[in-house]
Amino acid sequence: MTSASSPLLRPLPEDWQRALAVVAHPDDLEYGCSAAVAAWTAEGREVAYTLATRGEAGIDTLAPREAGPLREKEQRAGAAAVGVAEVEFLGHRDGVIEYGLPLRRDIAAALRRHRPELVITLNHHATWGPGAWNTPDHVAVGRAVLDAAADAGNRWIFPELTEQGLQPWNGVRWVAVANSPVPTHAVRAEPGFERAVRSLLAHRTYLEALTDEAPETYVRRFLTTTTHAHSSRFGGEPAVVFELFSR
Repeated sequence: MTSASSPLLRPLPEDWQRALAVVAHPDDLEYGCSAAVAAWTAEGREVAYTLATRGEAGIDTLAPREAGPLREKEQRAGAAAVGVAEVEFLGHRDGVIEYGLPLRRDIAAALRRHRPELVITLNHHATWGPGAWNTPDHVAVGRAVLDAAADAGNRWIFPELTEQGLQPWNGVRWVAVANSPVPTHAVRAEPGFERAVRSLLAHRTYLEALTDEAPETYVRRFLTTTTHAHSSRFGGEPAVVFELFSR
């Protein structure tokens, strides 16, 4: 039963055509919301990915110079599995991303390039929930995305972007934060679930370093658990959940 403190989740708005997902690392979207992305691209919507880093510090057994190109390749494969062809990397250092003007500027530039109506990012809160601390990279990028959604439309913030030919973009209507501990909206997970499984499995090198469990067993268990976590608040259906900010 849904308690008064856990209201029903509303469907995410559907009156949009272009989305840009901006996250810190390869695999953030595959863990966070790729089932929703798969459903959107199947409907003919345009989704592009921007990643702050190449995830080069994410595998303990591989030096960053080896891990970076490998994780970039796996990210492109993971994106392709859910119908995303355009993937860009901003080149910030994995593990030590700093919230500040350079990060806001880079994300505002990406928003001006892609001109999305919907922007997606990952949980920017300090925790994933009680007792589960978030990482500084996720917090920095998520917060910068929320700020850059406004920065992108103001020609007097980062005027050098206009000089570079990136005209202001005031068309961002929503920022959807995946895996937020306080979700407000949801997208049905079932239509894109199998492609989401393939998308996360594309990060095989990372998965094999992360767990001794067979990759497909681990991926199916993880995605099944996360998409059922809030199903009681969404008509009993497995769901990808978001905290939605309107602009």
